[in-house]
Amino acid sequence: MSKAMTMGLEVAADSIGSALAAQAGGAMRVELCGGLDGGGLTPSLGTLAVVRDRLTIPLYVLIRPRVGDFVFDAAEVEAMRRDVEQCVRLGCDGVVLGALDPAGEVDMATMRVLIAAAGSLGVTFHRAIDVSADPRRALEDAIALGCERVLTSGARETAEEGAGLIAELVRQAGTRLSVMPGSGVSDANLARLRALTGAREFHGSARGTLASRALTSHPHVRSLGGDRMQTDVERVRRMVALLAE
Repeated sequence: MSKAMTMGLEVAADSIGSALAAQAGGAMRVELCGGLDGGGLTPSLGTLAVVRDRLTIPLYVLIRPRVGDFVFDAAEVEAMRRDVEQCVRLGCDGVVLGALDPAGEVDMATMRVLIAAAGSLGVTFHRAIDVSADPRRALEDAIALGCERVLTSGARETAEEGAGLIAELVRQAGTRLSVMPGSGVSDANLARLRALTGAREFHGSARGTLASRALTSHPHVRSLGGDRMQTDVERVRRMVALLAE
């Protein structure tokens, strides 16, 4: 079986601490990003460099220059290309990409530019597929581009809601690439999603609340500081154990 079809858990990590927790919990791969609560953005170069130094499991990097849609102008494509080149220079294992044209079709020209910059790195087509005009057609485009996998919630807010389409995409893809459910995947629904979709790779953040290290909190500026969300080692372990059954 190909690497892309191995059973396992990919953890979406938007911090150094989350990436290290994913590794400690037994995740098979980390998708490093920034701004996870906004759907994920390209991480900072400093965060990427430190995570690359400290991880021994495969590291894939989300390349997305801003929130919002996946229709990118020339300047944004150039920024993404340079980010991909940084991933190559730092020795990352793969990149996570997605671009659409204004009609919702896969922007093949942009994708080819980014994939060419990635060279030998693996490529995941991300959840742009979920807002494409036709996810089934977008899947075929991802296959034609040579992507290893697509990350999808089945064109719904969560993978559980989109499980029917995910199962259809798994069957459509066969062994050509891996269809990886993501969005709302947790230890509470992982076994059910595995049974419903037939997928072999799953994507989740496995986060819990991490208490602030600050000794005091500001009485008026509550939007800055305070507790935060971080990948929890035990949650990762539970999810990995469920996939081993």
